[in-house]
Order: sequence, then structure tokens, then C-alpha cells
Amino acid sequence: MTSTRPSTGPTLPGQVSPPQFALSELPPGAIVGADVVAVPVLPGDDDVPFLLGPGAAELADELSVDLVGAAEVHGLSGATGEVATVAVPDGTAANPDLRLVLLVGIGQARPIDLRRAGAALARASFGRTAVATSVPVLAGLDDATEVDAARSVEAFVIGAMLGSFVFHWRSQGPERVPVPRIVIAGYAGDGDALERAVALGGAGWRSRQLATVPSNLKNPAWLATQAEAIADEAGLEVRVWDEQQLADEGFGGILAVGAASATPPRLIRLDYTPRGISARAAKKLPRVVLVGKGITFDSGGLSIKPAASMGSMKRDMTGGAVVLATMAALADLDCPVRVTGLVAAAENAISGRALRPGDVIRHWGGRTTEVGNTDAEGRLVLADALAYAVSELDPAVVVDVATLTGAVKVALGQQVGGLFANDDALADALLEAGEVAGEPLWRFPLYDGYVDKLASKIADASNDPGGPGAITAALFLRPFVGEVPWAHLDIASVGDVEKDWHEWTVGPSGFGARLVLSWLGSPDPLAGVADD
Repeated sequence: MTSTRPSTGPTLPGQVSPPQFALSELPPGAIVGADVVAVPVLPGDDDVPFLLGPGAAELADELSVDLVGAAEVHGLSGATGEVATVAVPDGTAANPDLRLVLLVGIGQARPIDLRRAGAALARASFGRTAVATSVPVLAGLDDATEVDAARSVEAFVIGAMLGSFVFHWRSQGPERVPVPRIVIAGYAGDGDALERAVALGGAGWRSRQLATVPSNLKNPAWLATQAEAIADEAGLEVRVWDEQQLADEGFGGILAVGAASATPPRLIRLDYTPRGISARAAKKLPRVVLVGKGITFDSGGLSIKPAASMGSMKRDMTGGAVVLATMAALADLDCPVRVTGLVAAAENAISGRALRPGDVIRHWGGRTTEVGNTDAEGRLVLADALAYAVSELDPAVVVDVATLTGAVKVALGQQVGGLFANDDALADALLEAGEVAGEPLWRFPLYDGYVDKLASKIADASNDPGGPGAITAALFLRPFVGEVPWAHLDIASVGDVEKDWHEWTVGPSGFGARLVLSWLGSPDPLAGVADD
């Protein structure tokens, strides 16, 4: 007899998808089936406080509606992200489905403005059927270049995708659903910019979604299954170490952190090779290694966190999510170098097998650490993966990504991530990528004056050095990479979003995938690195 009782195990309900995007040379009012049309509003001058952008005049004529007057009534100035709504219950002769016009402020029409305008449009379009918009087309006018137009479309699409983000675990489905289709109207460029934007925005969406999944489902083994699915989807090679293989090969940091959990740790490896490259030629390409912290829940271990600090710790694997999302999108951006992604996945739990203060662990490669604080666990798992990467993978560059220290949040607040690097060209490339992607970084010093704080009387180092915590955490990791060009992204400052803010939505941020992809998707991501 078949039981009708529901399964008691966690099952993630179906999630919403980001909008699909299309391009059209038609004006927005001519896109049949769109129930929303959105046009841009620009700041004016002392005589004219604002201007309506492409498509507005034609739309006003078709509707017999004074859109300028509507903008005045709403007090629009063209400031970035302003939105006014104009109901049009009868549609137009060309598009009887039209029900709503959005007037969207785009400020100076820089990429940051258009990304934010896209997010504002997305939030105003929840529950709708389709949007036709000329909001990002402005940069293609007058003396603007094709590059300007492409960047405008890219920024707008990313903003609209991420502003649409929804995650739910409700029995009746999500409370709100993003508009399924957005048509960029009046655009005569090719589709390359759109494809790139969808890849970048999709990586941000994937990273954010992985970071948001609750930890009663998301454990190291589950994260490994996500990596395997990504490998199938993106044509990557994949390997997963289970707890026995980790023990056999000496990954002492990952094992120690995951020892207390009922769900054992994993080390995940994904490998990308550029398309169309022979196996022989591929071996001559430089390799970038990405290392992600994959702590699927962080209780703090025996050095337990206070309750207020523990509530968001399902997102302590954001670094791992960034690596997985980046690996999934490399082919879409034609990354020109080999890339290996490593995710050190463990749950930092409490039990009779838990790692204790005072324990000494031996990392991959032999270096030892005295544990002063079990809540400084992220550096313990990263150390294993970094040592393995440098010894076994012959990397040209190593970049790790981790929600590592509360200290970086104290220093930077919640809008900027921390960057440490032993190579100036690599640091500059990542800083530039962060600005372009809308995921900004601030560089900190690897100051040798604090190295003595890492001293242990019985091991090579302590994991609880005190002092300037973000800097000493980076200094702890540095010996594991030796002389290899290396960057450490401490994104604990930007791991959580407290309220909807432009393309950011409340909850885990998934910060980092767009900036890493913007760097790796450039024509020569390793230009100038370690030239000296």
C-alpha cells in the first residue's frame, strides 16, 4: 500500500526565474502583447525640469495622454530610479493589451544609473505579463558609440534581472512573481551585449539563490550535487572529495571544521577550458584558480555565536556560491584562460566530535594551525584548498572569495567588499572589474607588522590572532599561496542586504560573481600580473 503522507525531508519548492529579454527595433508602443510600456525620464535644466526619452512622444500620441503633465503631477526630476505610473485601461489600437505606462528616471544615463533604473522598473512590474521599454536606448543616441549603447543595455538588463529576484518556500507559491518578459525596444544593435548581460545577471541570480537556500537542505553534499548539475549544464569537468578521500589525502582543515556535523564535508572541483581549444593547446594556457569558502551553516562551533549573529549564517557559503556561479558562466563570456574552481564545503556544528579551542590541525601540505577560536573556521578550510591549488594545479593566479571576518564589515559597512592582494596588477584588475560590475571593492594592506600576532607556541600559526581582524585573517592565508599572485576577497561586509536597494534584494547578496566574471570575461584577464 502506497503511503499518502508527505515526505518529512526538505524539498525546495519550484523557484521563479528571472525575466527573459529580447531586442526589437520597433518603438516600445508598437510591441504587441506588452501590458507595460516604460520610457526614460532625463533631468532637464532651469527652464525644463525634465525630458522624456525615446518612444514617449509617439506613445503619448497613440494614447492621447499628456505624459509630460503626468510626470509633472508626480514631481519627477529624472533622478535615477524614480518611477511614476500612468494607468491606460483601454490600451491602444496597435496594442490593446497595454494597461500601464512607467516613467523611469535614468539620471546621467551612466551604467550605474541604468542598472538602478532597470531594478526600479523590475520592482514596478511584478505580476505583469510583459514590458516593452526604451529605458536603456538613450546611450545609443546622438554622438554615443556602439560601445556606449552595448554597456547601457548590459547595465539595464543586469539591474532588471537582479531587481526581480525572489526566493520563496511558501506552500501557496511566491507572494510576487517577476514579469516574465522584457523587450528592449528601439534598439538597433546586435545581440552580443544582451547575451553578455544575461550571463552576468544570471550568475548574480544563481549566487544569490544558492546563498539563500536554508541550511536544513543546503549541506556540503547538497552543494556538491549543485556543482555536478552545473558541470553537466556548462560542460565542465567535476570532482568531489568525500570525507574518506579528504582524510586519505590530508585535508585536515576541512575535516576538522566539518567533524561535528551530521553531514560530512566535501571538497568540490570544477574545471573550465575555453571552447575550441585542443587538449594539447589547453595545457599551454595559463590557469586561474578560484577558491570559495563553502560553510553551509556556521554556528561558530564550540566558540558559539550569539543568536543574533547566527541567523544569517546559511549564507556563509557565499564565496562558494560565487565560485559555482562564475564557473557556470565562463563559456558564455568566452573566458580566454583555463579556470579551476574549488569549493571547500563544511558545516561548522556542535557535537561531541567538535573541533575544540586548543586543538592543532594539519593542513594539506603539512602546515599546522593551533585553533584559538572555532568560529574562525573559514580560514581553516580555505587554507587546505589554497595549499592544494598551489601545489597541484600550477596556477598563474589564485583568487579566494569568502565571507570571512566581521572586522571587514566594521571597516567598510555593507556596500563595499574587502580586497587583499600580493600583486598590484591583479588588484587593479579586480578593483576595475568591481566598479564596472557594480560590486565595488576596497583594497587593504597585507601589513607585515601584524605577522607576529599569528604566532603560536606549539604550531605554525594561530587562527585567532586578534588585532585588525580582516588583515590578520589575510596574513594567515598568505603562507598557503607562497609566491603565486593571489587576491583574497573578504565579502563578509556585503554578505547581507537589510532592505531592497537598487539591484540588491533583502537577504543574502551573492556578492562577487559579477565582478569575478567581469574580470575573467575580459580579453586578457592576466595582463601585467606578476610581470616583475
